[in-house]
Amino acid sequence: MTLKNALVSAAGNAAENAYIEDVFSTYLYTGNGGTQTITNGIDLAGEGGMIWLKSRSSTTNPVYNHRIYDTARGVGAGTDYALSSNLTDAQANLSVISSVNSDGWTFGGSNPSAGNNNGDTYASWTFRKAPKFFDVVTYTGNGVAGRTVAHNLGAEPGCMIIKKTSSTGNWPVYHRFATGNGETGNSGYLQLNTTIALTGGSAYWNNTHPTATVFTIGNATDVNQNGATYVAYLFAHDAGGFGADGTDNVISCGSFTTDGSGNATVSLGYEPQWLLTKKSAEVGDWTIWDVMRGFSNAAASNEARLYPNTSDAETLGSNDNWPTATGFQFGSSSNATFIYIAIRRGPMKVPESGTSVFSPQVYSGDGTNNRAFTTGFVSDMVWWKSRSNGTDWGDATMLIGINRGLTLNQTSGEGSATGYYINTYNNTGFTYGTSDVQYNGSGRTYVLEAFSRAPGFFDVVAYTGTGVANRTVNHNLGVAPELMIVKNRTSVQNWAVYNAASGATKYLYLQSTAAVATSINFWNNTAPTSTIFTVDGIGGQAATNASGSNYVAYLFATLAGVSKVGSYTGTGTTNQIDCGFSSGARFVLIKRTDSTGDWYVWDSARGIVAGNDPYLLLNSTAVEVTNTDYVDTYSAGFELSSTAPAAINANGGSYIFLAIA
Repeated sequence: MTLKNALVSAAGNAAENAYIEDVFSTYLYTGNGGTQTITNGIDLAGEGGMIWLKSRSSTTNPVYNHRIYDTARGVGAGTDYALSSNLTDAQANLSVISSVNSDGWTFGGSNPSAGNNNGDTYASWTFRKAPKFFDVVTYTGNGVAGRTVAHNLGAEPGCMIIKKTSSTGNWPVYHRFATGNGETGNSGYLQLNTTIALTGGSAYWNNTHPTATVFTIGNATDVNQNGATYVAYLFAHDAGGFGADGTDNVISCGSFTTDGSGNATVSLGYEPQWLLTKKSAEVGDWTIWDVMRGFSNAAASNEARLYPNTSDAETLGSNDNWPTATGFQFGSSSNATFIYIAIRRGPMKVPESGTSVFSPQVYSGDGTNNRAFTTGFVSDMVWWKSRSNGTDWGDATMLIGINRGLTLNQTSGEGSATGYYINTYNNTGFTYGTSDVQYNGSGRTYVLEAFSRAPGFFDVVAYTGTGVANRTVNHNLGVAPELMIVKNRTSVQNWAVYNAASGATKYLYLQSTAAVATSINFWNNTAPTSTIFTVDGIGGQAATNASGSNYVAYLFATLAGVSKVGSYTGTGTTNQIDCGFSSGARFVLIKRTDSTGDWYVWDSARGIVAGNDPYLLLNSTAVEVTNTDYVDTYSAGFELSSTAPAAINANGGSYIFLAIA
């Protein structure tokens, strides 16, 4: 059974909120001061929820302030009741969001400074109401300690954030795992709008932890003043309820303590996309990281941070924190205990079409900086090459950060330069930061191949080598990878390639024409599984596991109707390769394994047709070859012509391929 069929079978009639991408979104946009629709796939009109906006770039108040809207208090159509997490102000009716929609919201009001100021860059975080994830509750205070308020979270809240809406007041925060200063979660409180440490106050939570149906408040005016109105935002903790079988966690509210060097490794059981942290026993800012703004494995000072308790614009800090396949690594300037809210990375759904996860594009260079490209999805990895000139293949990956990249046809380590490579990722594409000839030289022609991570299709993993044999590395592909491409980012090393057809005792080099070899044990003679792959660290295995070196791994698998990782035997004649597709392949990568041969690349943007088909060599700087007819259309996959050379279709030759529909 394929992964897709297994998940569909397990899901049955699962509710709409079965996947994180249905209930949470980080969406980056630039304000235009007028009408603008944000399409992030979150149903606010039908299900309700919260929109949290923050200008990343503005230098003028009031557009600097955080803006929080929710459907429980009213948003859209002239009822934009905004709150600011960095202020004590009562809610204000601001005119900026004209409607909430089934897939996002629309700006169109008369007050763009409340979230759509012309030219400002913004981050938005949308939380949809959903059992075992998030809930919004409004209530009126009665001033009586022990008052209970009903909610629909369907699980015990791990964190609650409350704000008085009718008049001024702080933002008290309950966190189940907060400790310090002699207090615990239900006896102490924090404030989202300040840096205070955990402070004792039975008048806030009445020394009572919330339950799966109610939360309890005391008689403090910030949570229960008689006649005052309030809003409460409730976040679940490891409550399950998501994924194909309804057992996966998508949100965690926990705590951790850093070691003497200020570091901690936090296990969540999933890779996070969004993280909110705060010191619990000490004074300190609240800090938000997300992958769209650079929460990544980059070894550079480009980690973007926003602070809910201040109006500060986005700042770039040292890259002490990054996501892992099973949690996150955290670094701090000193030893301390922190609380956090972490949200799982998506998508969790298995893609149903190649167009939703892969986009080949051709373009003509125009010599400009900051050139934007639209792929229609988050472009987790992008390859690009000049077709008309002999330049290197570029490779950039969101997980290893902006302004950083590798060269597919070279053994060099990771390069970095401000403004080079990809300098901005967004929800529907990316931006090249430079007009350099490798990316966008005037008068040159180019091709790019953009890939999106998705279960069963493609995953990216960043890890640090240990130098120890039998090292296992977690991944989130969901199935055993059939093609793995691994690169040492720190030093000059070969691109090590594993393919299932040759097995775990053999390897190829991506930048080389060499045949498959067995002289180095890159994979510890161990085939990868649906959750881990194994690397060696003894002898010459620096390409996959040198102690202290940073690595990136690209993992591909066969997904019915979307991708095919396979092998074939050449015939020297017309040879149809059945990939199980219905409309043919849009991308084909071929490498001969039993003898020398280049890594051939075709794509539909440059033409996979019945006539001549342009190809490039992934291991070479050579310009595009346009006058050959080696690969033809075939509805179930692709067809090799009888004129194809020995590197593609020699009689009896052995080959591997990656095809994407």
